[in-house]
Amino acid sequence: MFRQARKPIEDEERKVTDPVRSRERTMNRAVKLLAAKPRSVGELRTRLLEKRWTNEEIVDSVIAKLSEYKYVDDEQFAKDLAVSKLKQKPQGKRRLQQSMSHKQLDRELVDRAIESAYEKIPESGLIDIAIEKRIRLKGVPETREDTKKFYDHLMRQGFGFGLIREKMTEVVKRRQDDDDQL
Repeated sequence: MFRQARKPIEDEERKVTDPVRSRERTMNRAVKLLAAKPRSVGELRTRLLEKRWTNEEIVDSVIAKLSEYKYVDDEQFAKDLAVSKLKQKPQGKRRLQQSMSHKQLDRELVDRAIESAYEKIPESGLIDIAIEKRIRLKGVPETREDTKKFYDHLMRQGFGFGLIREKMTEVVKRRQDDDDQL
């Protein structure tokens, strides 16, 4: 599943004999990589520079052309990725920040994308989904230990402590109300 990290190719190891052919091959590789999945400019640059038959100058010109065509756009990529990750699995801001940090994007860009994603899908709604799922799987926490495990689970999902406490208070209150009705 995970690619093994390759050691970077040094400039003196690169063999660009035919720059036109090399640019064409680099462009074809870039298009194939982008067809497989969306990538940030940094990720694409790293993957393109894995080949000996290209160099930074050629890669930069290919990325510039792809940007011109709007095939690579870090801002749009970050926004789409943030929303996609939230739809895939409810998670808090900290966890989303961590997962997006691996995408070789500017931190400010990531922060703006995360804010935009949480405007579309509020964190309070996401934690409700996470709580419902946990209750479906494990049931309503009965003991203090169960409640702590529930808290810990939500913390690992990246939700903030204040939000977790607020929502867990509602869950415990609901359980007490259900017990009182019996």
